[in-house]
Amino acid sequence: MDPLLFAVFTAGYILLFIWAVLTVKNSGPVSAAFLLPVILGLIYDNGILAAGSLIGEGSTLKLLNYLRYWIHAFFTPLLVLYSWHTLKQADIDWAKTSKLKWAAYLLTAGLVLLELFTEVFGLKLEARSEYGVLSYSNAEAQGGPPKMVLIVSAVLLAASIIIWRIQGWFWFFAGSLLMIIGSAIDIPIESAAAVNAFEWLLLLSLTATAYFQKKRCLTKT
Repeated sequence: MDPLLFAVFTAGYILLFIWAVLTVKNSGPVSAAFLLPVILGLIYDNGILAAGSLIGEGSTLKLLNYLRYWIHAFFTPLLVLYSWHTLKQADIDWAKTSKLKWAAYLLTAGLVLLELFTEVFGLKLEARSEYGVLSYSNAEAQGGPPKMVLIVSAVLLAASIIIWRIQGWFWFFAGSLLMIIGSAIDIPIESAAAVNAFEWLLLLSLTATAYFQKKRCLTKT
């Protein structure tokens, strides 16, 4: 069942990618541009998990799964820059300062390094079959989400509250909160893919936020 679910999520992310591209097109909000690599990474991630049993155990699948960790380390922190640009697009004066700009870029770079040193460098992968999905995962993985993911989630939540307050847009906050809840609770479902629905809903809310801000900008002009 899970390979099918991951295939469905892959298709869902492809649709989100198309929407994000259309949002960026014709001088759309800069925030949407930072979603493109993140969504591409998730297309790859879910696609490899969906196809793992078809590829079969071996060096090829191991390499493909190893790349998943590198992509996650470099692309997920870009959501910090996405958050910063949503605040700029909300026409918040303090969000336009050079201090916040440097803080956003330094935090993004720091999170990339944090993920590389804590999760990627020295990574030991082992084959694992769970709910019909064949993949290679960290043999020494500890419970709970990585520190990088926790920090990115906190940044998204903080930005979403500000956007909700300033622009009256609730869905950025809803997606961020759902992602945190989905990561924190154990869902009594015999599936490792089902929890990824929260991740897809988060990216849906982020893409919708970029689209909302684009439409708002066009309305003003």
